[in-house]
Amino acid sequence: MKSSEKTERWIATNMGRLSPFVLASVFITLFFFYHQNPFKFISDQNVLTLQPQIDPECDLFNGHWVPDKRGSLYTNSSCSTIPDSKNCIKHGRSDRDFLFWRWKPDGCDLPRFNPKEFLTMVRGKKLSFIGDSVARNHMESLLCLLSMEETPKDIYKDGEDRNRIWYFPNHDFTLSTSWTKFLVAGQERLDGNKTGTGLFDIDLAKMDEEWSKGLPNTDIAIVSAAHWFFRPIVIHRGDEKIGCIYCNLPNMTQISPDEGFKLVYSSVFKHIRECNNCKEELVTVLRTISPSHFENGTWDTGGACSRTSPFGEDQIDLQSNEMKIRTSQIEQLEGVIKGDFKGKKFGVLDVTKVMLMRPDGHPNGHWGNKWMKGYNDCVHWCLPGPIDAWNEFLMAIIRQLR
Repeated sequence: MKSSEKTERWIATNMGRLSPFVLASVFITLFFFYHQNPFKFISDQNVLTLQPQIDPECDLFNGHWVPDKRGSLYTNSSCSTIPDSKNCIKHGRSDRDFLFWRWKPDGCDLPRFNPKEFLTMVRGKKLSFIGDSVARNHMESLLCLLSMEETPKDIYKDGEDRNRIWYFPNHDFTLSTSWTKFLVAGQERLDGNKTGTGLFDIDLAKMDEEWSKGLPNTDIAIVSAAHWFFRPIVIHRGDEKIGCIYCNLPNMTQISPDEGFKLVYSSVFKHIRECNNCKEELVTVLRTISPSHFENGTWDTGGACSRTSPFGEDQIDLQSNEMKIRTSQIEQLEGVIKGDFKGKKFGVLDVTKVMLMRPDGHPNGHWGNKWMKGYNDCVHWCLPGPIDAWNEFLMAIIRQLR
């Protein structure tokens, strides 16, 4: 597993002990979550509401996992592009029950992923996953699903294997990842020996060029980033210092991670909305935070995710830190997408509650790392596995474009 993924695992699993913000999050009531479809407030005509056309009132993201004897469209052996760190079965996972569940929304059905139809809908387009290693995990799931219809060509990989481009020639479709820690520009402070200090500076006035330079050529952008925000970060807007997350620097305003998320996502969505050289029909999809499931410790203190079946809704914490962050992400999108933005469309892929119910879907100890034996991955998702449902949600968004 790449060092960036190790760091993200540490960040995701230490949220609870890094700040009182996390401890206090259980007292936050996500009032609109209980009372309404979380996408009803995104009512502008340019926003994709994510409901299937057969039942526009149905909320795809309120539901439960039900048994499904069909299982995944692919296996760990039929998809050659599964990275070792996600190939749980190859690395000794013996149970298979986690493969035989599907997401069932309350009051409607989420159609099974159809790779042929998906490729037809995105013919001639470029789709980019923008975010951290969990965004890469999502792309890898889609790649496997689509490879059941057409074998893609691997046309680009950078030196660190963070940014990838795959091409489906029969459909002139390009699938890529743009790896970014914070979405906005950021860098780590160095000490006198040019060694990283663990303190980062981010600038809300500048986007990370790793993804923003490619945005004008993108048709569909899946935007997500979360796990790098739980560390000491000084937030700037140009020459102005706004405050700091998790650092006790003198004369510095302390900012909670939740407020930091709001500042960053607001800046990102404004940049996309106001991108004059972007395609007029650019579709931007916010994928909400994906939860981890460490139990009995954190990743470095023996924490594990050994469950073999899903949770019911009564077994998850709807007031968890992840749910609060999810709310913050959606609210920033809702606040930005107002007025005239020249045909651009926005939508939300709200995976947080859905995946809180899948503690059984992570690699745990089955991720093949030779250098960190005994450490478990409860952040990323097995392939195949429950993350494949994310692409059924994504397909519902694409359908709305037709």
